[in-house]
Amino acid sequence: MKRLSLIRQQLLASDPSLAAIISHIETVSLPVSKDPFSDLVEAIINQQLSEKAGRTIFTRFRASFPGAKLTPRRILARSDQSLRDVGISWSKVTYIKSLAEEVEKKRLRLADLGALDDEAVITALTKVKGIGRWTAEMFLMFSLGREDVFSYGDLGLRRAMAKLYKFRDYPSTKQMEKIVTKWRPYRTIVARMLWASLDAPE
Repeated sequence: MKRLSLIRQQLLASDPSLAAIISHIETVSLPVSKDPFSDLVEAIINQQLSEKAGRTIFTRFRASFPGAKLTPRRILARSDQSLRDVGISWSKVTYIKSLAEEVEKKRLRLADLGALDDEAVITALTKVKGIGRWTAEMFLMFSLGREDVFSYGDLGLRRAMAKLYKFRDYPSTKQMEKIVTKWRPYRTIVARMLWASLDAPE
């Protein structure tokens, strides 16, 4: 709690506007995932979906692999149609199969990503068909536990910043960069506050 308090103080000192949402962060714990492959599959499924819809489809997808851990080999053994039947689009079926093949053939070594800097992780992941910068940034935040990542392409973050800073429309990347730089080295933590603020009552 002491570290949380210090981080809050530092953020408020650099950007007093955060006072309106600072209560939305209750922990600064960003654990490293024990199942990065499953995380990436979930991130692909969540692309361009609401959080609720993405969670529902991933839950259905995961349930179609009962018992054992979700692995590239198990996915590659399934027909495309069986994956499509759980509610995943054909394009995402292709992306998930591509990811599974890259990991299975060890062209993408997920266990090694934690030793790389943020941009190197993004470069490695975006070589996989269907994984763009947004998905790689979510992986950095939620799978590798990086504290200083921000996704300028995330619609929720743009919406939350428009609300907090009273923009008439969604802010441009340039406008966001001018604000976000104040939050270093805790941009992930502020991103989590911004996401949480969208669910808060007016």
